[in-house]
Amino acid sequence: MRTEGILSYTSRWISNSCLNRGGNTMTHNQTISRDLRKAGLKVTLPRLNILEILEGAEQHHMSAEDVYKALLNQGSDVGLATVYRVLTQFEAAGLVTRHHFDGGQAIFELDTGDNHDHIVCVKSGKVSEFKDELIEKRLAEIAEELGYSLTDHKIILYGVFQEEPDSAESSIS
Repeated sequence: MRTEGILSYTSRWISNSCLNRGGNTMTHNQTISRDLRKAGLKVTLPRLNILEILEGAEQHHMSAEDVYKALLNQGSDVGLATVYRVLTQFEAAGLVTRHHFDGGQAIFELDTGDNHDHIVCVKSGKVSEFKDELIEKRLAEIAEELGYSLTDHKIILYGVFQEEPDSAESSIS
């Protein structure tokens, strides 16, 4: 059973933080700048640009190379080493999560605070997210049966993505 329960960072972020203390609406860049400062990071143009790319990405999971290509397409003059450094800083600050799926490169996604799992196509590397309450419930039951209190888990499924004939994109990520 596939369910959509994934909240985008942008929608959570905007709904939680677009009002400043005076109740006035902040611009998108002001909001990004504030979130970077709250994470203990200095606001720089490369950080702003990279965070905006991650927020606006149709594909929730991006490699450093994907981010770099998106920056180049925007006309940004940021090097690949800077992209890697910024993504590592974002990871340390809790803004992104790094995944190392079997046989693939590291990919990054914004940390939305929700618990979801992944399925990875072994042919294309396509990554989809899913959340299933029955699985969540069963995992908690198993942990309890074994005397544990479940605090976290990660499930990664591997398979071959079967494109639907009517749709070139049927991912829920």
